[in-house]
Amino acid sequence: MSVADAVARAEAWLAQDPDQTTRDELTQLLARVADGDESAAADLVDRFATRLEFGTAGLRGRLEAGSNRMNRVLVSQAAAGFAAYLQEHVDGVPTVVIGYDGRHNSQVFATDSAEIFAGAGLRAILLPRLLPTPVLAFAVRLLKADAGVMVTASHNPPDDNGYKVYLGGADDGSQIVSPADKQIAAHIQRVADTLAVPALPRSNDYTVADESVLDAYVTATAAVGPAPAAGTDLRWVYTAMHGVGYETMSRIIAEAGYAAPILVTEQIQPDGRFPTVAFPNPEEPGAMDLSFAAAREAGADLIIANDPDADRLAVAIPADVEGGWRRLSGNEVGLLLGWQNARAAAGTPGASLACSLVSSPGLGAVATHYGLDFHETLTGFKWISRAPGMVFGFEEALGYLVNPTTVRDKDGISAAIAFLKLVSNARAEGRTVADLLDEFGETFGHFASGQVSIRVEDLSLIGRIMAGLRAQPPIAFGDDAVASAEDLLQAPEGTPSGDVLRYRLASGSRIVVRPSGTEPKLKVYLDAKADSAEASHARIAAMDAAVRDLLSTFS
Repeated sequence: MSVADAVARAEAWLAQDPDQTTRDELTQLLARVADGDESAAADLVDRFATRLEFGTAGLRGRLEAGSNRMNRVLVSQAAAGFAAYLQEHVDGVPTVVIGYDGRHNSQVFATDSAEIFAGAGLRAILLPRLLPTPVLAFAVRLLKADAGVMVTASHNPPDDNGYKVYLGGADDGSQIVSPADKQIAAHIQRVADTLAVPALPRSNDYTVADESVLDAYVTATAAVGPAPAAGTDLRWVYTAMHGVGYETMSRIIAEAGYAAPILVTEQIQPDGRFPTVAFPNPEEPGAMDLSFAAAREAGADLIIANDPDADRLAVAIPADVEGGWRRLSGNEVGLLLGWQNARAAAGTPGASLACSLVSSPGLGAVATHYGLDFHETLTGFKWISRAPGMVFGFEEALGYLVNPTTVRDKDGISAAIAFLKLVSNARAEGRTVADLLDEFGETFGHFASGQVSIRVEDLSLIGRIMAGLRAQPPIAFGDDAVASAEDLLQAPEGTPSGDVLRYRLASGSRIVVRPSGTEPKLKVYLDAKADSAEASHARIAAMDAAVRDLLSTFS
């Protein structure tokens, strides 16, 4: 796109933008472009050369003016397009529930959506205040809604926001999958091409949900893992990572009978600036440092962390490492929770465990041990939640679904309650989480996992790496030969496909390469199994080095 075309699009954008903040920002950028500022011109072209793509993760992007950013114009168009999709696919008057978290503009985007849904003739229900994503997913099913929208960017950087979409009915409250994403995107594009935002019908005739929705979620989630009748002396630390988890979590803790946690006070209240972390993601280096400090000071036994919208769970335990604490991997937590759920489901006809193809194959070993079905899906809970007969599902990126009868998405709060139950039961037997991990290895095999994650500024680099791996497939990673390779873009007709490369090695190890669906990252997942924990971790270290050597050839 030329700078002149970008200027023309920006001026048309200004004419329909209802937000004074982004209007002022764009006006200043246009003035810099007019003065010959080349960096401003490049910025303007980047903002208007394309539209922020609506996909199976909905929308997610930086909060700025422009069609390739998150703002009130884009959200208004998305709401109007989604309303049209629902009217096309739902008999009668569609019902849609809208939730929002504590990020910048989340409430504004949610209110815009409620007004546009109501203006289009839908029954719109707005949750009463900022609440966790799992509460919205729960509300879609509780209220028998046809759809749900959650305004959140989850654990993305502070300047991002997003728009996550769920479907009721036959989809049972799961996130959208193809072809719904493409159909919704087509309706959004039609709105953007034919209607200015001020011309979109709006109405204040929407409902604000009462506290009964949250009350029902609290009761259902507390029942996931009530405290042992004898009580527990567990000392644990909790952080909400500047997100919306604590209010809801605190009520559930009390109802489930657990002692109140020691709080990371600097991170307990919602704050869209996320002032104590570079990235509000428990997986990121340094994000849990304040939790570790609080746990050391309190002599705690456990750390529980939610991400900002509380759909993810991180767990840390005392360890003989620098600082005295280590965060468990998503696979370690997922395998322990899967083991707990599998024991409870053993003997249930049709019951299954499910995880994404980048998560530990150890869950399959658990399913086999207890006579349960096992499903390996594409990445994302939009796929995991649809696994037939699922009683537990997880993804290595700290996502767990422990209560699929009430929520069809990852839920960091119910997973936390389930983990508190697991830890409390172990303590009653004189065992620690570390003991449980050792027992898992002895029972099912010693599985280890790792990840190489490359964050990029230029997204085209990810495409070049994936294309290069397809053009010249690796024949070995270090001294471990590639026994077989799969390209999921070439998946058989009728099965889900994705931009994923999977390599099975002669040692029995596995490597999976894929672009992140929510961040500018290339992710490489490493999985190994050996006769001892030491051997499996040594194999992961060798695979890690080999993968980094290979990726360095693309830089």
